[in-house]
Amino acid sequence: MQTYDVIVIGAGSTGENVAVRAVDGGLSAVLIESELVGGECSYWACMPSKALLRGPETLAAARAVDGAAQAVTGDVDAAATLARRTKFTSDWNDDSQVQWAASKSIDVLRGIGRLTGERTVRVSGTDGTVTDLTATHAVAVCTGSSASLPPIPGVADARPWTAREATSAQKVPDSLVIIGGGVVGCELATAWRALGSDVTLLERGERLLSRHEPFAGDFVAASLRESGVDVRIGASIDGVRRDGDGPTTVLTGDGEITAEYLLVAAGRRPGTADIGLETVGLEPGSWLDVDDTCLVTAVEGGWLYAAGDVNHRALLTHMGKYQARACGTAILARSRGEQVSGEAWSSSAATADHAAVPAVVFTEPAVASVGMTEEGARSAGLAVRAVEYDMAALAGTAVYADGYAGRAKMVVDEDRRVLVGVTFVGPGVGELLHSATVAVVGEVPLERLWHAVPSYPTISEIWLRLLETYGL
Repeated sequence: MQTYDVIVIGAGSTGENVAVRAVDGGLSAVLIESELVGGECSYWACMPSKALLRGPETLAAARAVDGAAQAVTGDVDAAATLARRTKFTSDWNDDSQVQWAASKSIDVLRGIGRLTGERTVRVSGTDGTVTDLTATHAVAVCTGSSASLPPIPGVADARPWTAREATSAQKVPDSLVIIGGGVVGCELATAWRALGSDVTLLERGERLLSRHEPFAGDFVAASLRESGVDVRIGASIDGVRRDGDGPTTVLTGDGEITAEYLLVAAGRRPGTADIGLETVGLEPGSWLDVDDTCLVTAVEGGWLYAAGDVNHRALLTHMGKYQARACGTAILARSRGEQVSGEAWSSSAATADHAAVPAVVFTEPAVASVGMTEEGARSAGLAVRAVEYDMAALAGTAVYADGYAGRAKMVVDEDRRVLVGVTFVGPGVGELLHSATVAVVGEVPLERLWHAVPSYPTISEIWLRLLETYGL
């Protein structure tokens, strides 16, 4: 039996941050990983998908500025784009991540980690070895999530792509049909269409990006259609079939759609099916409920933590890292016998991962949002006033791109006179988002926010226009 102060199951970016926080505070830690150290974001999600999108985005930006547009003489180079994507994934090799862990005095065990009881974990190694571990202070479950398949007849047998296959593909598919009009579906439709694929996007709901403000999905749908994507809203999907390794056919209410590949982007499931939850009284395959220190609430003893996607609070890499920092700080404090604070400004509590979550959808145009939508704020019982502004009416956007199109919206809690939600849609708006995040998390009063003067002529002038429209 080997003993560590902290055992981390899952060595993705969340697990890495829990471990390094613990080690930096003087504790010993081990990371257990069955795939690649660095996890989903590094190899199959954020990094490869954004690398696929960046080239086409840059080309579109050049074509949107007269003078630069005349210098653009060709289309995006698909082969070079795929090669650049592969560089970002280190060709799906995690040697550098393992070396980083070693440099931080964090041990790495290759294999599947399963809980066997209170503070104990068994690692079934990839080399056939079995190692039993015990934790002095904490076990942190950071096993993330994976793509789920909807209950559509034939979909599982058709062996569809998920985001993993779509971001690691070695060639551009001739044709691609995507089920799901959320963030993953919209981003990958954008990327593969720009790289030359014939793309059909099927969304069974009323609009794309249904968790965002309605105008966000409208802008993205219009742009995708303009680029040549066949976008179908309210699609009825009756079944899927595939013969051998040939093309896949999707049966819809409007007829059959056949494509070289089918990509399913329709939700996530927790990575907890085979980690021994039953040994501590939890249900395998379930999301893990936690408090603001990421302590699992259904397990007594104050030793089991869950950070990142697996706790279902905010399924985003940056929020997983945020939770990990809070989690690691709480583990350190409790190891010293200190009282852990759950106050909003405490570094040992993740209090901004429910009502102040920032996110960027890297479509063309981009969608950047933080906090609540207007509908969400009203549903929460807040006294809300919402203000919108056409971003094309700014001097900064006129300079940024000819024919700039976009929209901004802020949602105000009238009782406290603070922002609870902001959404920007338009080219380049991702870099605006942190200012909105600071305003929402910091609960900056509108009267004070009015004194934060935006530089002219930049896209950040939108802040002045929103506040003026509000009446300040």
